[in-house]
Amino acid sequence: MEHRPFCCSVKGFVKMLRLDILNSLVAAIFMIIISVLALIPETTKYTVLGGVFGLLAVVCCIADAALIYRKLLFNPSGPYQKKAIHDEI
Repeated sequence: MEHRPFCCSVKGFVKMLRLDILNSLVAAIFMIIISVLALIPETTKYTVLGGVFGLLAVVCCIADAALIYRKLLFNPSGPYQKKAIHDEI
């Protein structure tokens, strides 16, 4: 029997993707809080610029989580591997 590490198995891969979704959402919440706090005082243009870039980072984190969720939704068992034509014969 071949012994593979858990992270190389299909279940391990799916669990790591679920953790990545959770990580992206936590990062998005954290960045929303920091960006809104940076935009409140409006002291300098650099502070406002930092808040705007923070909100752009939130959009990227949410997009990352949505794409990973979509990948898990449509392909829950791991990557699809095609067989060669000569293997089917």
